[in-house]
Amino acid sequence: MAVQRVAMRNIKECLRLKFEADLSHEKIARALQLSKGVVSKYIKAARDTGIEWPALALLDDAALGAALVPAAKVVHTRGDRVLPDVITLHRELRRKGVTLQLLWEEYTAAHPDQPTYRYTQLVEHYRSYARTLKRSMRQQHRAGEKLFIDYAGPTLPVIGAATGEISQAHIFVAALGASNYTYACATPGETQVDWLTALSQALSYFGGLPE
Repeated sequence: MAVQRVAMRNIKECLRLKFEADLSHEKIARALQLSKGVVSKYIKAARDTGIEWPALALLDDAALGAALVPAAKVVHTRGDRVLPDVITLHRELRRKGVTLQLLWEEYTAAHPDQPTYRYTQLVEHYRSYARTLKRSMRQQHRAGEKLFIDYAGPTLPVIGAATGEISQAHIFVAALGASNYTYACATPGETQVDWLTALSQALSYFGGLPE
């Protein structure tokens, strides 16, 4: 089974919900869309540090990551800075939910005592590598010709203001091919009614139909 990757901000929120709100592992997992095993892993790691939550909450991402996240793979250094493995970045980006922002957080957290690249610099390193890869044929779109629609990415937790009940919002996305002009909305599910309602809203937003 692939290892579930977690952004540092979600790790900190996981710890806050446990040590401040005293929620169960199950409720935390539902709220953050994590497995219970991952929640248990980071809560145990936090306890193993021997640092109380108020002190952990004051740590920046790099310092917290150094205590909780294992070191990431690195190829070599350039000058005094640790250079991330762009090949590994490229492979990891194929995983669902993994972004360059998340990989950059892991990279900096793994090297708290060494100079690292800023996010924009890491992105440029990766893009320079990506430009050397074989490309597929680019599609050309005429204005107004096509509208691409689908449900995108993982669901998002929504907490009811009155009941505190946690439900999952599904994200519908519609984008025009030529301009990339985009409409997105949340629906309670992915039923036919949800799909047609979201599509109707998208067409109203665009002000017309694609060819």
